[in-house]
Amino acid sequence: MKKKDLEIKRLENLWKRALADYQNLEKRTAEEREEFVKFANSQLILKILLAIDSLERAEKHLHNEGLSLALKQLRESLASEGLERIKVLGEDFNPDFMECVEVGQGKEGKVLDEIQPGYKLGDRVLRVAQVKVGKKKGELKI
Repeated sequence: MKKKDLEIKRLENLWKRALADYQNLEKRTAEEREEFVKFANSQLILKILLAIDSLERAEKHLHNEGLSLALKQLRESLASEGLERIKVLGEDFNPDFMECVEVGQGKEGKVLDEIQPGYKLGDRVLRVAQVKVGKKKGELKI
């Protein structure tokens, strides 16, 4: 009888481990699926961002209320999907979020101007911001 009880215990433990492995697999698969769906459209969003860049440049020159409202609605729609503009002006230069495309006189290592905005989708950088970074006057070489 003791031998049977030990075998039953062993099989129960194997069954519990197999069940736990299966539950972990289900959880991991669900997380991966969610992550895939979240970033599956990143290429489309990048293309939309190029259009937004063009529309924002036009908005600066045209001062058209209809264009401004349409841009606002588009930005809000993308924000509701997790898109977030990276704040750069006045910040320390960070190569993880920024690309220095210009250098100018100003406070060392600080972002002086945003040439092209950068964006994050969730916690992932979708597009780095192109920025102008400050250098001390004596260090500027043209």
